[in-house]
Amino acid sequence: MTTYAIHEQTLADYQAMPTKDLVEFIVENFHEKHRAQLPELIILARKIEEVHHDHNACPTGLNELLQTVYQELESHMLKEEQILFPMLAGGIFPQGPIAVMEEEHEHHEQLIEQLQALTNQCQPPTDACGSWLTLYTQLADFIFDLHQHIALENTVLFKQPAAAAGHHGNGHCCGGCQ
Repeated sequence: MTTYAIHEQTLADYQAMPTKDLVEFIVENFHEKHRAQLPELIILARKIEEVHHDHNACPTGLNELLQTVYQELESHMLKEEQILFPMLAGGIFPQGPIAVMEEEHEHHEQLIEQLQALTNQCQPPTDACGSWLTLYTQLADFIFDLHQHIALENTVLFKQPAAAAGHHGNGHCCGGCQ
């Protein structure tokens, strides 16, 4: 798995944020952004595959792979928003659900590797049309954003703050201790 670092100063800023604010930041700046990015990428990929199916650099299967990414990422984000994030915002850091999300992040990284392999690292052919150039530019942006999203959750959000460690669950077991 490739680990993408967050700039040291930015990392310190994120670490200083209250968990509830960090959760809101992630939903607003990553989850909502991915929900906007992926449908546009799917439309562009479908167009490129239909129009340029006979080009030797055509990313055949990209549309289908992006649909898979969208479905899996949407399912993942909903689990975070509906189950895990409310717990984290409440000071509960359940290790079982966090481990599941981290495993899913590893799978998302594998999907990114497939996207990059299929698109020659988002490098269009020299004779690519405007739509193809747009697709690869937007796909590179999505990949960068998703790497940052995963890094922020894995290195900051999912790390139990020292203050919460002594008050795990505030007297209520969330199942993470078992």
